[in-house]
Order: sequence, then C-alpha cells, then structure tokens
Amino acid sequence: MSDAKSVAQAEVEKQVGELLQLDAEVDVDAAETQEWLSSLEYVLQSKGADRVRFLIEQLRDRAAEEGIQSADDTRTPYVNTIAPHDQPPFPGNRELERRIKSIVRWNAMAMVVRANKRGGGVGGHISTFASSATLYEIAFNHFFKGRGEDGYSGDTIYFQGHASPGMYSRAFLEGRLSEEHLENFRRELAPGGGLSSYPHPWLMPGFWEYPTVSMGLGPIMAIYQARFNEYLRDRGIKDTSGQNVWAFLGDGECDEPETLGAIGLAAREKLDNLIFVINCNLQRLDGPVRGNGKIIQELESIFRGAGWNVIKVVWGDDWDALLANDTTGLLAKRMNEVVDGQYQKYTGMPGSYIREHFFGKYPELLKMVETFSDEKLEKMRRGGHDPEKVYAAYAQATQNKNGKPTVILAKTVKGYGLGEAGEGRNVAHNQKKMNEAELLEFRTRFGIPISDEDVGKAPFYKPAEGSAEIKYMKERRAALGGPVPSRPTEHPTMEVPTLEDFGKLIKRLEDKSCSTTFAVVQTLIAMCRDKKIGKYMVPIVPDESRTFGMEGMFTQFGIYAHSGQLYDPVDSGIIQKYKEAQDGQILEEGITEAGSMSSFNAAGTAYSAHGVNMIPFFIYYSMFGFQRIGDLIWAAADMRAKGFLIGGTAGRTTLNGEGLQHQDGHSLLNAIAFPTVRAYDPAFAYEAVVIIAEGLKKMYQEGEECIYYLMAENEEYTHPPMPEGCEEGIVKGMYKFRSKTVDQPKAHVQLFGSGAILNCVLKAQEMLAEQYNIGSDVWSVTSYTQLRREAGDCDRWNMLHPTEKPRRSYLEQQLEGVEGPFICATDYVRALSEQLTPWIPGDYYCLGTDGMGRSETREALRRHFEVDAESIVIATLSRLAKSGVCTAEDVAKAIKDLNFDADKPNPYFA
Repeated sequence: MSDAKSVAQAEVEKQVGELLQLDAEVDVDAAETQEWLSSLEYVLQSKGADRVRFLIEQLRDRAAEEGIQSADDTRTPYVNTIAPHDQPPFPGNRELERRIKSIVRWNAMAMVVRANKRGGGVGGHISTFASSATLYEIAFNHFFKGRGEDGYSGDTIYFQGHASPGMYSRAFLEGRLSEEHLENFRRELAPGGGLSSYPHPWLMPGFWEYPTVSMGLGPIMAIYQARFNEYLRDRGIKDTSGQNVWAFLGDGECDEPETLGAIGLAAREKLDNLIFVINCNLQRLDGPVRGNGKIIQELESIFRGAGWNVIKVVWGDDWDALLANDTTGLLAKRMNEVVDGQYQKYTGMPGSYIREHFFGKYPELLKMVETFSDEKLEKMRRGGHDPEKVYAAYAQATQNKNGKPTVILAKTVKGYGLGEAGEGRNVAHNQKKMNEAELLEFRTRFGIPISDEDVGKAPFYKPAEGSAEIKYMKERRAALGGPVPSRPTEHPTMEVPTLEDFGKLIKRLEDKSCSTTFAVVQTLIAMCRDKKIGKYMVPIVPDESRTFGMEGMFTQFGIYAHSGQLYDPVDSGIIQKYKEAQDGQILEEGITEAGSMSSFNAAGTAYSAHGVNMIPFFIYYSMFGFQRIGDLIWAAADMRAKGFLIGGTAGRTTLNGEGLQHQDGHSLLNAIAFPTVRAYDPAFAYEAVVIIAEGLKKMYQEGEECIYYLMAENEEYTHPPMPEGCEEGIVKGMYKFRSKTVDQPKAHVQLFGSGAILNCVLKAQEMLAEQYNIGSDVWSVTSYTQLRREAGDCDRWNMLHPTEKPRRSYLEQQLEGVEGPFICATDYVRALSEQLTPWIPGDYYCLGTDGMGRSETREALRRHFEVDAESIVIATLSRLAKSGVCTAEDVAKAIKDLNFDADKPNPYFA
C-alpha cells in the first residue's frame, strides 16, 4: 500500500471514530452556548483576561463541589501560547541577525562535513543544531548574560550536547576560536589543539562549564543549580537575583527519567530563575519521538501539572493570518488532530501533499489556502524557526517572575536547511556527510558567499573583522556581559583549618567506641562551626540524616527551605527537632541520590560559577553512590567539581541487616575509573579526620580540582590513639599500624587491612602469634587506589626515561626489605586490593567480598565471604605452606580447629 493510501485510510478510520463520539459532543442548546460565549467575549473586552480567568476558575470550583469533573485544563490548543498582538516589538536587526545565523549554520555544518571527509571517521552531528539555530541565536543576541566585569555575574547555561558545533561556529566568528580549532573538531590531540565532541570542561576548561551530552543530566543539574543559586542568596553568601539558569534539551531527551524526575522540585521551590527550552523537532535517531501522539501536548500537560509556566511556540508567523481567520476553529482542530509522525512526514513532502492531506480533510480549510501556492505551503515555518516568536517566548520567560519556572516548547524541524541530506528525516540525528549538490543547496538557501567551485570543499567562512555582522555580534555580547559559554581558569582559594585545628576532635574520639560514620559526622560538625570555612560548608544528605546520626545538626544549622518552616514539627518538643529555615545550611534532599548529587555538582563548581568556594559534603548510603549515580559523579569529574563524597554504611559485611540491595562491596572498585576521585577506606576516626583535613588543604587552599571519597562504616568499635608520624601514610595510602613478635617464630608475615575489616586482621594477628607461633606486621591500607596510581605513574616515567635514575613509589619504599607472604583482607571485592600485585615484593594473596550480599550478623557474613580472622589465618597458613614453611597437614588441621567448612559454596557464586 502506498504512503498516500496508508495515510488516507488512517484518516478515514479516525473520522469514523470521531463520528461515533458525536452524540456525546452534540450541542443540545446552541443558543444558550452562544449566550455564554458572548458573555465571555464581553468580559474579555471590558474587563480583561484576568477577570475571564477568575470567572472560569469560579465555575470550575463550583462544578467540582457538585461532583462534576471539569475537562483537563493542563493542556491547551495546539497553537502558540503568546498571541500575535501580545508579542513585544523585536529589538534587533532582523536582517543582520539572519545573516549571522546563516553563517553560523554554514560553519557548524562545514566543521562536521570536513571532519568526516578526513580519514578516521571521528563523527559529528549536524542536524541538532540545524533545528535549534534560531533558539540559540535569539538567546545569544538578546538574553544570555555573560559573566560581566566581576567574572561571576552571568547566566548559567546547559547547552544541548549534540548542538556543540553551533557554539564552536559562533565562537569562531567572535574570534574566540581559530580556523585551526574548527579544522580539528573531534581531533583534540592534533597539533594546534582541537575541539571536544561535546561540552566537556575537563577538556576545554576555559570554554565549557557543564557537561550535558549524557542525556537527562543537563535538565536535572539545571534544576538543582537554580535552587542552589537561591540557596546562596537566602544564606547571604551571594546575590544571584539577576542570574537565570537555562537548560536546552530535546524532546526525545524527555524520555530519560532524570529529565522530568525533578520538575516538581522546581515548582515547589518557586524557581522563577529557571528556564527550560525544549527543542521539539519530533524526532529521535530511529524515528519520531511520539509518532502516534503529540509530544508538545504531552509535555505541556506534564509541566503544567507540575506547576510550571508553559509557553508553546508551535507555528511561525506564516500561520498567524490563517489562525486569525479561523472563525470556525477547524484549523486549530486539525492542528490538534494530526499526530507527530504525520507532521514529520509533511516536512519531507511537497506542498501538494500538505494541501491534500493536512488541509484537505475539511473543505473549509482548503478554501482558506486556495490562494496559497504549493511552494508557499511547503515553506510555512514552525514556531521554533521564527525569530520573533522565539524572542517573545524568551522575553516572557525572563520577565514573568511569578514564582514559577518556565518551559518553552518550541516546534522545529530536525536537520532544518539540510534539504535532501536530512531535513525532517530519521537519519538526521547523526547526519555527517553531504554531497556537493546538497552543499550547493545549503549555500544558496542561506546566502553564503562561497563560489560554486569552492563549495564542494565545505570551506569555513568568516566575514571581515570590520564587517557589519562581526561588529553586531560583538556589540550584542558586550552589551550582555561578554561571551558565553565561558569559564575562568584562575580561581579563588581560601584559608582552611589545619590538622592541628582538628587536634581536639581527634583526642575526643580517642579510645571512644563509635563508628567511622560517627567520626565523619563529628568532623563535619566541626567544619560547620569553624570560623574560616563554616559559612561555606554545604552538608547534603538524601533523607538519611538520622541514619547517619546527623539529627543533632538540624537545630544547630537548620535545613534549607526557601519558604522557611510554615508548620510546627511533630518533634518540636525535643532538642534534636526537625528545623527548616530560609537560611538553613543543610540540603536535606529527600529520597533522591540523583538530586543530591546534582546539588553537589552545583556547590562543587561554585568556585568557577560564582567565584566563591563552597564545600559540598554529601553523605549517602554507600551502595547508592557510584553504582546508582555514577553518571552524575562522572559529570562532576568532567566539570571539575570539588568536594567530599561520603559512602555511609559502607562495606559488604558491615551493613549487616539490610541485605543484597544495600550492602556495598564494589563502590571502591567503581571509583578506580574516576580519575579525579581520591578514594579512601579509613578504619579509625583519626584516619578519617586526617584525610578530610588533607582534602580541605588540597582542594580549597591549593586549588586542586578533585573529589575526596571516604567510606564510612556503621559498626561501632573502639578507636585507638593516633600513632605518631602516620599522617603521610594515611594520605598516601598505607602505614604500619602494629607489629607482633614471638619467640623463635615459624615465620613473620605481612597483613594488610582496611576499614572495619582491619579489626579482623588485628584479631588474626593475635591468633597467628598465640596459636601458630607466627609473627606479623599489620598495615592499615587506607587507599589501594592511591597507592596503585602513584606506583603506576612511577613505572610509566621509568619506562619513558630509561637513562635517568628510576623513581620509586611510596608503596615500594614502604615495603623495601620487607619479606612476605603478604595477606590482605577488605570488605570489598578482591580486584580492589589486587591492583597492587605488580609492586608487592613477594607472595601476595587477597581476600575480599566477591558475590552478592545478604542479611545476617556481621560474624556470619564475614565467615560467608571469608574475610573474618579465621579466614585470614587459614589464608596465611596456606601461603606459608606454599613456600614450605608449613605443611598441608598444618593447614588442614587449622581448617578443622577453626571450625571452617571447607566444602561450603564459593561466596562469589552463592
């Protein structure tokens, strides 16, 4: 069946369905209906829209009291929200802006085409920016606030990642990037420097601010950034009232849970500094976003229901006269009837097809366009390509400070301007190549002054420096505060408390029975009270404050609430009551690790965004960090965020009762892959304090852009005094904690332990001495990853500098002359400790918690995973038997004496 017949059949079936519903829709009293409508028109003309709105609300409420449900009022007709007569005058030079936009389009396209003509296939995307060029150019020319004179007063903008060529193209015209940069798009290692594929601050720290191409992360980070801006203002740290937060995204991106999952917070917190611009080009890579539905209508209903202002920019000015003459409402009805898959079809079809299949359903509509040529019908613009419609939407969004965030739903055509190369086609998302005919068509359509002979080379084009286009661009950006995107590369530092300043805390925790989680929280409280940094601490927790023992902080520092506390809490009679305050310091985010991490990212980049060092301290259930929100942590690394991540209730066997979904034995393994994350597993309170003090110094006093990640366990045990001279070892990853000698020993072994399992190692040390006459050294390994990174770095340097004196890593220095075997045990998978294998000077055997967690006592779990003291003893004897110090019979006897089931299932597979 042909496309035309398929569409026609679908239309007939739809009309039959509509006829079956006519009985319910027949107007039984047309005269009465007209009276009501005439009354409404009278009120509108005499008393205005607000009065009409009030009366409609009164009618709706009265009907509801009588049990009559009103129609869904979260969805409006499929037309523009702003009527033509309400559009403000366009303040710019339309012709100059059109020429600038055309040049930006050309260079963005040429960048990708040229990249794909070279070998290597580095890729690139043309059509996302092609569809959104007007959305960006209007914002660049009239709305995006640059950083200003102080360098920190601009808007925060989350650019749609796949549109990056357009941002590079504009920066080239502004003189911020060279032709060589454009030539090296996606070839960042090329001589002269290149451009990253998408917004990556790690790779382009003076240009990009926020990574967004992992779809869904830009929108949720924008929401929490807008809320963090209010947090800064409410706490009196910085006046952010003149700064907006923009998030540009695609309609297909709204399928990501992170995109829409936090929009309720934006309305609840009254974030009228937040603007979403959703480019509704109706198309994913593989097909329509909502082929059988209408994504703009769907999103309107979702956002209106969540309490947002919704501005629809559906139709360009070509449609204004038709809609004005639509006295019957048939045109608006037809606009609403057609589904997105069919709108996508219209884009690639001639005007005759549009006349027949869109207007042809109703004779009245055909009559309306009888004087329109097929060519005119084909070229009638969608709203997102109309500068004046887009300007009106942005103006309303930025000026209407009514306590609500705003979303702009702009209808566009994906691949707009690419013609046969991809306009409105399913291939357009990652369209990379264009033939010479298509380049000629593009050149001609947008009036780029490139000859027919040269056009096939897709050369870059830049007007002369004194040209009207370049002058206009620069004048507009200067008036708005400077170029965007832009990120400073020199940042403020601050004085932080020294380790000596934490001396009283370390002493107070000495010989105390507590968990490392308690020790970490006590350190956090001390930092919040500190005169140097207390004001800048940002405690973040996802509805688990009481779990971590933080409830005492509620009354001291308050939980941030933009509206303050409007109720008397149920626990108001106790000292540790739940206290919200407008200037509260704690971000208690509710049950959302993704939202909490987004707050961390906002606070962790405040030094570059706002020029103030905020210190995020995010504590969460360990399992729900790197496993659950690793993508947001990766984004934090990309955007050079700084701060502390605390994996509370950590360890596969330490959080004993919660079971498989909660017991974390692998976050430290995941953290290996994050280059800016420095991961630690402290066993004792003083170790945690030393690591936090070091993090403060490195990140905020010395300005390093990294993240300190600490595991914190909930098991209570006695914490010993801090040994003298252990600070360097704690920070670098290991130090000798205790030695045990025996008379005439069979052997002297090395035992590594960390976190709560260090206590099992210490118990094993006693058992080896008392029952087997074996001496040992116990090492506290605070970070296998830090040890491995430094050792690997030394190895690489030595390999590449063969004639120079070899470097020796801290690990190698510590173990020089030390004899094994070396036995280690952690509450994490074996691969974590196995990182050190190449640098251990002897036999090395690792115990860990590979496998699925389960609910049990700690003792039973540690036996199950074979990391308890008895397992460590057996492993030690086994390695000694391997070297001939013990016999196999000695090992077998120990297994029996220690009541160890040698035939129990391997925990890895159990």
